[in-house]
Amino acid sequence: MRPILIALALAVLPLAASGCGDSPTSIEDTRFAAGLGVDLDSMTRTASGMYYRDLTVGTGTVAQSGKTVGVYYKGSLPNGRVFDSLSSGTPFSFKLGTGAVIPGFDEGITGMKVGGKRLMVIPPALGYGNQPAGSIPANSILVFEVTLVSVQ
Repeated sequence: MRPILIALALAVLPLAASGCGDSPTSIEDTRFAAGLGVDLDSMTRTASGMYYRDLTVGTGTVAQSGKTVGVYYKGSLPNGRVFDSLSSGTPFSFKLGTGAVIPGFDEGITGMKVGGKRLMVIPPALGYGNQPAGSIPANSILVFEVTLVSVQ
């Protein structure tokens, strides 16, 4: 079910831009389940406040804004509970940088190369902000493991 990534993307963009929806708990103060492999000290922090680390550096085409990308992914909450995943079959495809997904997903995939696998920790302001989305509570920090399958 792909609606989790798309459901509130358009509604969240204004929140992220205005700074609303910030979590009362920062990523740095969050305890992550060991199975997620989150080690903030080994990750890159972007200006927007998300963290990422390449688990595998791809060798294919670079994901750029305006291109259609296909990905496999697993989305989890910090406690390790998986809220959505796709690991085989037809990859989830969307046009990068157009607001079709949550802002953190757009930002985190940009610059990856096909074949790459990336761990991303996304703050609420780049996720669903102060709005719940399905089984994702409001103000949730999101952890994604993403494999870039294609760029067109």
